[in-house]
Amino acid sequence: MNDDRLVELFFEIHHGLPRQGQGSGNSTLRALSFCAALPEDPIVLDIGCGPGMQTMALADARPGQIIAVDTCEEYLDQLRGRVRQASLRGRVEVRNADMRQLDFAENSFDLIWCEGAAYIMGIGMALCAWRSLLRDEGYLAFTELVWLEAQPADTVFEFFRAEYPAMAEVDAVKETIHQAGYELVGDFTLPDSAWWDDYYTPLADKLPALRQKYANDTDALNVISMTETEIDMRRRFSSAYGYQFFVAQRGSDPAS
Repeated sequence: MNDDRLVELFFEIHHGLPRQGQGSGNSTLRALSFCAALPEDPIVLDIGCGPGMQTMALADARPGQIIAVDTCEEYLDQLRGRVRQASLRGRVEVRNADMRQLDFAENSFDLIWCEGAAYIMGIGMALCAWRSLLRDEGYLAFTELVWLEAQPADTVFEFFRAEYPAMAEVDAVKETIHQAGYELVGDFTLPDSAWWDDYYTPLADKLPALRQKYANDTDALNVISMTETEIDMRRRFSSAYGYQFFVAQRGSDPAS
Protein backbone atom coordinates (compact mmCIF):
# COMPACT_ATOMS: atom_id res chain seq x y z
CA MET A 1 0.00 0.00 0.00
CA ASN A 2 1.47 3.37 -0.98
CA ASP A 3 1.60 6.33 1.38
CA ASP A 4 -1.13 8.28 -0.42
CA ARG A 5 -3.56 5.39 -0.06
CA LEU A 6 -2.66 5.01 3.63
CA VAL A 7 -3.27 8.71 4.29
CA GLU A 8 -6.57 8.56 2.39
CA LEU A 9 -7.80 5.65 4.50
CA PHE A 10 -6.59 7.24 7.73
CA PHE A 11 -8.54 10.41 7.07
CA GLU A 12 -11.68 8.51 6.10
CA ILE A 13 -11.57 6.48 9.31
CA HIS A 14 -11.05 9.61 11.41
CA HIS A 15 -13.36 11.93 9.48
CA GLY A 16 -15.94 13.70 11.63
CA LEU A 17 -14.62 12.68 15.04
CA PRO A 18 -14.91 15.32 17.79
CA ARG A 19 -11.17 14.96 18.40
CA GLN A 20 -8.32 13.54 16.38
CA GLY A 21 -6.51 12.28 19.46
CA GLN A 22 -6.71 11.76 23.18
CA GLY A 23 -7.69 14.73 25.31
CA SER A 24 -10.49 16.55 27.12
CA GLY A 25 -11.56 20.04 27.94
CA ASN A 26 -11.02 19.43 31.64
CA SER A 27 -7.45 18.26 31.03
CA THR A 28 -6.72 21.33 28.90
CA LEU A 29 -8.00 23.62 31.64
CA ARG A 30 -6.10 21.75 34.33
CA ALA A 31 -2.85 22.17 32.39
CA LEU A 32 -3.61 25.85 31.80
CA SER A 33 -4.01 26.35 35.55
CA PHE A 34 -0.29 25.59 35.96
CA CYS A 35 0.56 28.67 33.89
CA ALA A 36 0.13 31.02 36.83
CA ALA A 37 2.40 33.81 35.58
CA LEU A 38 0.81 34.36 32.18
CA PRO A 39 0.08 38.00 31.31
CA GLU A 40 -3.53 39.16 31.31
CA ASP A 41 -3.78 38.93 27.51
CA PRO A 42 -1.32 36.23 26.46
CA ILE A 43 -0.24 35.47 22.92
CA VAL A 44 -0.66 31.72 22.40
CA LEU A 45 0.56 29.37 19.67
CA ASP A 46 -1.37 26.09 19.37
CA ILE A 47 0.81 23.70 17.35
CA GLY A 48 -0.79 20.71 15.63
CA CYS A 49 -4.19 22.08 16.58
CA GLY A 50 -6.27 19.57 14.58
CA PRO A 51 -9.99 20.44 14.66
CA GLY A 52 -9.26 22.64 17.65
CA MET A 53 -11.19 21.40 20.66
CA GLN A 54 -8.33 22.53 22.92
CA THR A 55 -8.01 25.79 20.97
CA MET A 56 -11.59 26.67 21.80
CA ALA A 57 -11.14 25.64 25.44
CA LEU A 58 -8.15 27.96 25.73
CA ALA A 59 -10.02 30.82 24.06
CA ASP A 60 -13.00 30.36 26.36
CA ALA A 61 -10.84 30.17 29.48
CA ARG A 62 -9.15 33.54 29.22
CA PRO A 63 -8.60 36.57 26.98
CA GLY A 64 -5.69 36.96 24.60
CA GLN A 65 -4.75 36.02 21.04
CA ILE A 66 -4.32 32.48 19.70
CA ILE A 67 -2.63 31.36 16.50
CA ALA A 68 -3.61 27.75 15.74
CA VAL A 69 -1.54 25.86 13.17
CA ASP A 70 -1.83 22.51 11.43
CA THR A 71 -1.20 21.11 7.95
CA CYS A 72 -4.56 19.36 7.45
CA GLU A 73 -7.08 21.65 5.76
CA GLU A 74 -9.99 19.41 6.73
CA TYR A 75 -9.19 19.88 10.41
CA LEU A 76 -8.48 23.58 9.97
CA ASP A 77 -11.85 24.06 8.26
CA GLN A 78 -13.56 22.43 11.24
CA LEU A 79 -11.76 24.82 13.57
CA ARG A 80 -12.60 27.82 11.39
CA GLY A 81 -16.25 26.86 11.65
CA ARG A 82 -16.02 26.65 15.44
CA VAL A 83 -14.28 30.01 15.57
CA ARG A 84 -16.98 31.63 13.43
CA GLN A 85 -19.78 30.08 15.46
CA ALA A 86 -18.25 31.38 18.68
CA SER A 87 -17.60 34.86 17.18
CA LEU A 88 -13.89 34.56 17.96
CA ARG A 89 -12.41 35.51 14.58
CA GLY A 90 -10.88 38.61 16.17
CA ARG A 91 -8.97 36.50 18.70
CA VAL A 92 -8.24 33.17 17.02
CA GLU A 93 -6.23 32.98 13.80
CA VAL A 94 -6.23 29.62 12.01
CA ARG A 95 -3.21 29.02 9.79
CA ASN A 96 -1.89 26.18 7.62
CA ALA A 97 1.71 25.77 8.78
CA ASP A 98 4.17 22.94 9.35
CA MET A 99 5.48 22.65 12.91
CA ARG A 100 8.93 21.90 11.45
CA GLN A 101 9.05 25.19 9.53
CA LEU A 102 7.42 27.81 11.71
CA ASP A 103 8.37 31.30 10.58
CA PHE A 104 7.49 33.27 13.71
CA ALA A 105 9.98 35.69 15.20
CA GLU A 106 11.84 34.82 18.36
CA ASN A 107 10.19 35.77 21.67
CA SER A 108 6.75 35.95 20.05
CA PHE A 109 4.62 33.90 22.44
CA ASP A 110 3.70 33.74 26.10
CA LEU A 111 2.43 30.18 25.76
CA ILE A 112 2.99 27.35 23.28
CA TRP A 113 0.43 24.54 23.36
CA CYS A 114 0.74 21.13 21.69
CA GLU A 115 -1.64 18.29 22.52
CA GLY A 116 -0.58 14.94 21.09
CA ALA A 117 1.55 16.21 18.19
CA ALA A 118 5.10 16.96 19.39
CA TYR A 119 6.09 13.34 18.68
CA ILE A 120 5.95 14.18 14.95
CA MET A 121 9.22 16.08 15.33
CA GLY A 122 10.45 14.09 18.29
CA ILE A 123 10.07 15.55 21.77
CA GLY A 124 13.67 16.67 22.18
CA MET A 125 13.84 18.35 18.78
CA ALA A 126 10.44 20.00 19.20
CA LEU A 127 11.23 21.43 22.61
CA CYS A 128 14.54 22.85 21.45
CA ALA A 129 13.06 24.31 18.25
CA TRP A 130 10.13 25.97 19.98
CA ARG A 131 12.01 27.39 22.96
CA SER A 132 13.25 30.45 21.04
CA LEU A 133 9.66 31.33 20.11
CA LEU A 134 8.78 31.79 23.78
CA ARG A 135 9.22 35.03 25.66
CA ASP A 136 11.28 35.00 28.85
CA GLU A 137 9.56 32.75 31.37
CA GLY A 138 6.95 31.79 28.78
CA TYR A 139 5.21 28.43 29.09
CA LEU A 140 5.15 25.27 27.01
CA ALA A 141 2.34 22.75 27.56
CA PHE A 142 2.27 19.45 25.68
CA THR A 143 1.05 15.88 25.95
CA GLU A 144 3.19 12.86 25.23
CA LEU A 145 2.53 9.12 25.14
CA VAL A 146 4.51 7.50 27.97
CA TRP A 147 5.02 4.22 29.75
CA LEU A 148 3.41 4.22 33.20
CA GLU A 149 4.77 0.80 34.14
CA ALA A 150 8.45 -0.04 34.22
CA GLN A 151 7.79 -3.57 32.96
CA PRO A 152 4.67 -3.63 30.79
CA ALA A 153 3.27 -6.88 29.45
CA ASP A 154 5.06 -8.22 26.39
CA THR A 155 1.97 -7.83 24.20
CA VAL A 156 1.59 -4.11 24.71
CA PHE A 157 5.34 -3.51 24.80
CA GLU A 158 5.84 -5.15 21.41
CA PHE A 159 2.88 -3.26 19.96
CA PHE A 160 4.28 0.14 20.89
CA ARG A 161 7.86 -0.83 20.10
CA ALA A 162 6.59 -1.18 16.53
CA GLU A 163 4.22 1.79 16.54
CA TYR A 164 6.21 4.33 18.60
CA PRO A 165 9.72 3.10 19.44
CA ALA A 166 10.68 6.47 20.98
CA MET A 167 8.07 6.06 23.74
CA ALA A 168 9.68 6.63 27.16
CA GLU A 169 8.80 6.72 30.83
CA VAL A 170 7.67 9.93 32.54
CA ASP A 171 11.01 10.62 34.23
CA ALA A 172 12.83 10.37 30.91
CA VAL A 173 10.55 13.00 29.38
CA LYS A 174 11.13 15.24 32.40
CA GLU A 175 14.87 14.95 31.83
CA THR A 176 14.40 15.86 28.16
CA ILE A 177 12.47 18.96 29.26
CA HIS A 178 15.30 19.97 31.57
CA GLN A 179 17.98 19.36 28.96
CA ALA A 180 16.07 21.52 26.45
CA GLY A 181 16.23 24.54 28.76
CA TYR A 182 12.91 24.47 30.59
CA GLU A 183 11.82 24.18 34.18
CA LEU A 184 8.99 21.74 34.79
CA VAL A 185 6.00 23.40 36.45
CA GLY A 186 3.67 20.42 36.70
CA ASP A 187 2.47 17.24 35.04
CA PHE A 188 -0.37 14.73 35.27
CA THR A 189 -1.72 11.67 33.50
CA LEU A 190 -4.79 12.13 31.33
CA PRO A 191 -7.79 10.21 32.71
CA ASP A 192 -9.14 7.21 30.83
CA SER A 193 -12.18 9.27 29.80
CA ALA A 194 -9.86 11.46 27.71
CA TRP A 195 -9.19 8.40 25.55
CA TRP A 196 -12.78 7.26 25.14
CA ASP A 197 -15.35 10.04 25.30
CA ASP A 198 -14.41 12.06 22.21
CA TYR A 199 -11.99 9.72 20.46
CA TYR A 200 -11.98 5.93 20.81
CA THR A 201 -15.71 5.47 21.41
CA PRO A 202 -16.86 7.39 18.29
CA LEU A 203 -13.95 5.89 16.35
CA ALA A 204 -14.92 2.33 17.32
CA ASP A 205 -18.53 3.07 16.37
CA LYS A 206 -17.46 3.88 12.80
CA LEU A 207 -15.47 0.70 12.13
CA PRO A 208 -18.26 -1.88 11.50
CA ALA A 209 -19.73 0.20 8.66
CA LEU A 210 -16.28 0.72 7.18
CA ARG A 211 -15.61 -3.03 7.33
CA GLN A 212 -18.78 -3.59 5.35
CA LYS A 213 -17.93 -0.85 2.84
CA TYR A 214 -14.43 -2.22 2.22
CA ALA A 215 -15.24 -5.94 2.49
CA ASN A 216 -13.23 -6.66 -0.67
CA ASP A 217 -10.41 -4.14 -0.12
CA THR A 218 -7.46 -5.78 1.62
CA ASP A 219 -5.56 -2.53 2.19
CA ALA A 220 -8.54 -0.86 3.85
CA LEU A 221 -9.29 -3.90 5.97
CA ASN A 222 -5.69 -3.95 7.20
CA VAL A 223 -5.91 -0.32 8.30
CA ILE A 224 -9.23 -0.98 10.03
CA SER A 225 -7.73 -4.00 11.80
CA MET A 226 -4.77 -1.92 12.97
CA THR A 227 -7.19 0.62 14.41
CA GLU A 228 -9.16 -2.11 16.18
CA THR A 229 -5.93 -3.51 17.63
CA GLU A 230 -4.94 -0.08 18.94
CA ILE A 231 -8.30 0.31 20.68
CA ASP A 232 -8.06 -3.22 22.08
CA MET A 233 -4.64 -2.42 23.55
CA ARG A 234 -6.23 0.41 25.49
CA ARG A 235 -9.02 -1.80 26.80
CA ARG A 236 -6.58 -4.46 27.98
CA PHE A 237 -3.53 -2.50 29.14
CA SER A 238 -4.68 0.96 30.21
CA SER A 239 -2.54 0.86 33.36
CA ALA A 240 0.66 0.29 31.37
CA TYR A 241 0.73 3.48 29.33
CA GLY A 242 -0.98 6.81 28.97
CA TYR A 243 -0.76 10.38 27.85
CA GLN A 244 1.05 12.67 30.24
CA PHE A 245 0.43 16.42 30.25
CA PHE A 246 3.64 18.36 30.89
CA VAL A 247 3.74 22.09 31.61
CA ALA A 248 7.14 23.77 31.61
CA GLN A 249 8.50 27.28 31.73
CA ARG A 250 11.33 28.62 29.63
CA GLY A 251 14.41 28.88 31.80
CA SER A 252 17.19 31.43 31.61
CA ASP A 253 19.57 31.26 28.67
CA PRO A 254 22.88 29.65 29.60
CA ALA A 255 25.69 32.06 30.28
CA SER A 256 27.90 32.61 27.26
